[in-house]
Amino acid sequence: MGASMKRLVLHLAFSALLTAPWSGLAAAASAALDALTPNEAAGGLHEALAKGIDVAVSQLGAKNGFLNDPKVAIPLPEPLEKAERALTMIGMGGQGEELRVAMNHAAENAVSQAKPIFTQALRHMTLADAKAILTGGNDAGTQYFRRTTSAQLGAKFKPIVAAQTAKLGLARQYNEYAGKASQVGLISAQTANLDDYVTAKALDGLFSRMADEERAIRKNPLGQSSELLKKVFGAL
Repeated sequence: MGASMKRLVLHLAFSALLTAPWSGLAAAASAALDALTPNEAAGGLHEALAKGIDVAVSQLGAKNGFLNDPKVAIPLPEPLEKAERALTMIGMGGQGEELRVAMNHAAENAVSQAKPIFTQALRHMTLADAKAILTGGNDAGTQYFRRTTSAQLGAKFKPIVAAQTAKLGLARQYNEYAGKASQVGLISAQTANLDDYVTAKALDGLFSRMADEERAIRKNPLGQSSELLKKVFGAL
């Protein structure tokens, strides 16, 4: 961010508090904000978002990062899950479980490649973006990344996912039959293609984990290890 943007970022945060209905609280908070330099305000915002990126990518991109987390673990598409339950009853359910594991490993492999795209989006953050994040909700930063990176991430993720699912015959069979079912409106277009489905689920899991981290920073800034995060988000 340039110097003028840093000054305005601080001004926006300061002004937002002054308009709060609780004048006593606003006055106290504004004094804390007034003590921040523009570099501190901009640096704190940047550091908070970068931390969210690091945590989400490192956790979900680790081995079994999706499989071991019930919140983001990717299930089989509903039509295939129903078919798998029927096959399991007659002792033929192994392929479905193999595919479920492969899907989740594909997601973790894809997520591990996400950081450069997020870093680029962070570098190109505009004044309007900063204003929306500072004055937005608890996941405003995450929503910024969802808007600005989803298309690039999806394009990056899908070939990685496809390379993993292509190894399994059940994936090819599912795409063939689900594609036909989609054409007559029996299932959604996204669910009809396994690679699209896993890519979308991987993105959902990634942004969900980023939002968790962002909310934690906003809720408990004084519990953060970084003194800059404590200072900036404690003032906000």
